[in-house]
Amino acid sequence: MPTPVSLTIRAHAKLNLALSVGPPRPPKGYHPIASWFAPIDLHDEVTVRKLEAGAPSRYEIRWAADAPRPTPIDWPPERDLAVRAHRVLERHVGRELPVALTVEKRTPVGGGLGGGSSDAAAALVGVNRVHGLGIDGGALRAISVALGSDVAFFLDERCVAGGSDVPRAALVGGFGEQIERIDSPRGGVLLFFPPFGCPTGAVYGAFDASPTAGVDMRRVRALVNGAAAAGGVVDERALFNDLGGPACSVEPRLADVWERLRRACAPDAAVHLTGSGSTLFAMVAAGGSRSLRERCREGAPEVTVVDSGLCSS
Repeated sequence: MPTPVSLTIRAHAKLNLALSVGPPRPPKGYHPIASWFAPIDLHDEVTVRKLEAGAPSRYEIRWAADAPRPTPIDWPPERDLAVRAHRVLERHVGRELPVALTVEKRTPVGGGLGGGSSDAAAALVGVNRVHGLGIDGGALRAISVALGSDVAFFLDERCVAGGSDVPRAALVGGFGEQIERIDSPRGGVLLFFPPFGCPTGAVYGAFDASPTAGVDMRRVRALVNGAAAAGGVVDERALFNDLGGPACSVEPRLADVWERLRRACAPDAAVHLTGSGSTLFAMVAAGGSRSLRERCREGAPEVTVVDSGLCSS
């Protein structure tokens, strides 16, 4: 495959269809997880253009015109995960890799959808390809550890090779480093974006106050196996998230919104939390349900409701 001078990569968001969390482990206090990650249609776009040797790299982080819930970009570019990914890759190869890097965001910040992690993965892939570094997926995943535990999921081998922008669904365990690729489930999704986020650190702190007995991959795998036996259809009423209660204790507004959306969706769909919040979601038939969307908008008018779907393998 010829080395491109410039490319644009769709950085897809993900849902945690199931999330089991274990107590923190020394020495760093990280929490082991067992989770079912599934990419969705909602995506950012990361554009990487190679610059001539010696040129200073340039960065632009902005919201797309059709972003469902834009918020102020109140962080300097140096703190953005995509920019940090570029810098980490430069340190890895021991030289400058000049690029013009643009992130056009659609995935809400602080929503539990992995938007920043997906952007970081796209930046690693893009810089790797335009500079012809030839770093394989395993090495990129090792490099990504410095950026956060979710980044490795988005570094599917076929994404690294340029065959697709969409990572396959996966069972994710350990601290995010155990990734077992599986067939993606099927279906539409309604996404609910409250006008606030949930601070991840505080949510895990609340979890630590009353942790579960331990991480439970068997429970997550049973849901995956059930979907496979049903032709990719998810038993959405069996989905779960151990961080749901802690997130509501940290952000009481989430509990109120969640309850109103539950009432609006009943009996047609259940409402679930992804990651540490604040995004909620409901599984629906492909294409969604207009009446369900309208009921949700009436029941929680401050919430942005967006049609999406699970990405196919």
